[in-house]
Amino acid sequence: MPTPQDILANISAARVLDVATGGGGFIHFLLEGLKDYTEIIGVDSNERAQAAFEEAFKDKPNIRFQPMDAAHLDFDSDSFDLVCISNSLHHFDDPQAVLCQMERVLRPGGCLLVSEMYCDEQTETQMTHVHLHHWWAAVDTANGVTHRKTYRRDELVGLVSGLGLNDVAQYDLSDTSDDSHSPEISSELNPVFERYIQRAEGHPDLQSRGEELRQRVVEIGFHSASTLVILGTK
Repeated sequence: MPTPQDILANISAARVLDVATGGGGFIHFLLEGLKDYTEIIGVDSNERAQAAFEEAFKDKPNIRFQPMDAAHLDFDSDSFDLVCISNSLHHFDDPQAVLCQMERVLRPGGCLLVSEMYCDEQTETQMTHVHLHHWWAAVDTANGVTHRKTYRRDELVGLVSGLGLNDVAQYDLSDTSDDSHSPEISSELNPVFERYIQRAEGHPDLQSRGEELRQRVVEIGFHSASTLVILGTK
């Protein structure tokens, strides 16, 4: 499986923007792979993510959080060397608008990176993750939160191809080497099941689906779904 270094080691990015950063999880991937950088800014419309982000990078003053709507980035055009988004396109009403904003703030010759799990071409244990994600999306949707099913791989390629990037490379990240029935998996997932079953109150079909998926984790096992990383230059 390609490593962060395999994907990013040749990139020198003075200014980096991580869109829909949440708690900054994808920035760890960037730090592991980038040749060098000067500044990383993570933006997210959920200001509650700021505390977790700032705790994660409290010893790195050149990594900072800014509350911001991804579809209306408040930065000058052509102002970043690398612009990224990870596992977030399916959370937007208009993902194409977000990608266009990302391209706008990217300088000519800079790199745009999209990293997103996909729902096809998975093993049975990885399909457990896909089914879980689609259940989470259904529960969130029932509560008025924008959260759609994950894309097929070809749909992701199509979304990014509309930007007209150059030198586009694709990397499939998939790791099924861990024990799919590890007790740690159930201990990590059980609180998530409880939280989402509670959120699904008033929707017995969704609550029942959650219990079915909890049993699937036990019987079939769980591996993280494959991720597609698309990297191109403006």
